[in-house]
Amino acid sequence: MKVTSNLMVDIPALQCDEYVTRARSVLRDDVFRELYVVDERNRLMGYLDITDVLRVTDTKSNVTIRGFVREAAQVAPNTPLVEVGRAILNANTNSAAVIGEDGTLRAGILFSELFPVLISRHTIPGRVEDVMSREPVTCSYQDPIHRIYNLIVTSGFVAFPVMQKKEVIGIVSRRDLLRAGSIRPSVKNQAETTVDRVMTTPVISVTPDDTVAMASQLMVDHDISILPVINESKRLVGVIDRHDVLRSLAR
Repeated sequence: MKVTSNLMVDIPALQCDEYVTRARSVLRDDVFRELYVVDERNRLMGYLDITDVLRVTDTKSNVTIRGFVREAAQVAPNTPLVEVGRAILNANTNSAAVIGEDGTLRAGILFSELFPVLISRHTIPGRVEDVMSREPVTCSYQDPIHRIYNLIVTSGFVAFPVMQKKEVIGIVSRRDLLRAGSIRPSVKNQAETTVDRVMTTPVISVTPDDTVAMASQLMVDHDISILPVINESKRLVGVIDRHDVLRSLAR
């Protein structure tokens, strides 16, 4: 049986007195959605995620990480992968920190790496309609970026379907905003840069009647974390993400 140590990866760790701009640079250049925060003895203090770094729009800033640290999911090197998934679900994170017997940070487990293993080893019950989030918040392709930026920072949502009239034409996520270098000046100056300049296309979607297992496999095949749910009338009726699938497994 695979345990935590089989999937461990090195996730960057910073200290509380380092600047948020440093964290933003690391997250922009790497695949990670979260960074760990440790003390001078490499003991875990928590984590910092993309939403936190988006709160600071200045290119140069003396704001430190200290005020943004959140409680992280924690597991041991020998924790069964099912329990790792449970820890990630309970903490609503995208990773779990692997802690050694001495209390120090050893590595991390990425949800994106754990997810394919879990869905390959378990029968996932139900249809998409049973687990999807209904009435999702959306945006228009013509919305100014600063509106979506502020919405992500204040709402806790990580991505939004992008609409043109009543059709989903893209997805805009926190990482899209982080990677677009011109976005911070646009946000700070309330410029009219629009969502269609940074959104991800084409859209991979599912229907309410599709199985959760099928939706899960699409997430793995396309390396995406969220799928719009579109009914037979081509209307957006919900979204489903990896955490929704994990909740389905947990039940």
